Amino acid sequence: MSIYVGNLSYDVEDKDLRQVFAEYGDVKSVQLPTDRETGRVRGFAFVEMGTEAEETAAIEALDGAEWMGRNLKVNKAKPKSEGGGGSFGGGRRNNSGGGGGGYSRRY
Repeated sequence: MSIYVGNLSYDVEDKDLRQVFAEYGDVKSVQLPTDRETGRVRGFAFVEMGTEAEETAAIEALDGAEWMGRNLKVNKAKPKSEGGGGSFGGGRRNNSGGGGGGYSRRY
């Protein structure tokens, strides 16, 4: 299981997260996703600790804590959902149908 860390500063680096979480136990891994186009940190991370007890201690201590000018959101990461939620219209709230160009041609 891993820990989700949200509302991170865009200036955060892997080593910063390792240092903070190391206060609560062994940090096995840190994933700090970046935007594909800009290369900028996306504002969240996943941290994996050595034991569940260490994860719990880190979550309890850091959730809501102010760090690097931001109030952290720290909790157990939720597993990825099956099916992935692509962008092919499944999430529409109205039945307006698909796109369209906004104009029509008359022949």
